[in-house]
Amino acid sequence: MSAVEINKDTWLKWFESMLLMRKFEEKTGQLYGQQKIRGFCHLYIGQEAVVAGAISAMQKGDSMITTYRDHAHALALGVSADSIMAEMYGKATGCSKGKGGSMHMFSKEHNFYGGHAIVGGQIPLGAGVAFAEKYKGTDNVNICYMGDGAVRQGALNETFNMAMLWKLPVIFVCENNGYAMGTSVQRTTNMTDIYKIGLGFDMPCAPVDGMDPVAVHNAMDEAIQRARKGEGPTFLEMRTYRYRGHSMSDPAKYRTKEELEDYKAKDPVELARETILKEKYADEAWIEEVETKVKAIVDQAVKFAEESPWPEVTELYKDVYMTENYPYVMD
Repeated sequence: MSAVEINKDTWLKWFESMLLMRKFEEKTGQLYGQQKIRGFCHLYIGQEAVVAGAISAMQKGDSMITTYRDHAHALALGVSADSIMAEMYGKATGCSKGKGGSMHMFSKEHNFYGGHAIVGGQIPLGAGVAFAEKYKGTDNVNICYMGDGAVRQGALNETFNMAMLWKLPVIFVCENNGYAMGTSVQRTTNMTDIYKIGLGFDMPCAPVDGMDPVAVHNAMDEAIQRARKGEGPTFLEMRTYRYRGHSMSDPAKYRTKEELEDYKAKDPVELARETILKEKYADEAWIEEVETKVKAIVDQAVKFAEESPWPEVTELYKDVYMTENYPYVMD
């Protein structure tokens, strides 16, 4: 039995949330091309349902930790578009004070623990967050995301073993978009059903249509209920797709145009739009209203980032160590 039912409001929230992710990322791509945003930058375009469907199954107090493809996760958890855009600009008003950039976003206020550039590095950290919740006696759950390339890291095996042994409240989610950077899953493993990795640890596991927010929501809801009851972790393979390359520097020549078009026919944003109109949850006027609202949010975020100050040079010595005036930090 679902703890969180899908209804009209769910679909309306999904559409607005996914549209904001989409338009924010499209603007991010434009700004990167203008060299307003520097460094590495990985867009989430196409994968929005994986986050939207998870958020609708979560409760206040639950947390997320993810890879360096992290803008959408932060947005969905409520981190402001202003502070996310400012962070990518490297401005002092960014959610990580301009020190993290695109790949290392963080918000304690919104239970968003990054943003991690080390491939697979967030997997044991997600289990650590879950351990802390269990230790404190809460019923909060951590959602720990990874890419299909990260599942080859040894840390995953160690973490899965401990998470099952200690029955930690963590949901491990592999966002399988088919390519670890530019290398297809078929070229990296003999077992392409990634979710089956969980079987070796007796961990509940399943494949999920990551292009469908309903499928994501239902799978996440079941896993989260299990974790809250103290029954331990779940490993879900969200089969999704990114419409852009691995990063802004990737032309994605390793895939065919036909493959890309096939997945664009499953666009989660368009699925939500069509469902809302078909079920008469709202009309075209409401759709246009949301589109106008989202555009205004994104435009305001760019304005905020442009007008925000750069960090002071003294910020170099802050947030390095927990203890202030640590003896090895010198002028």
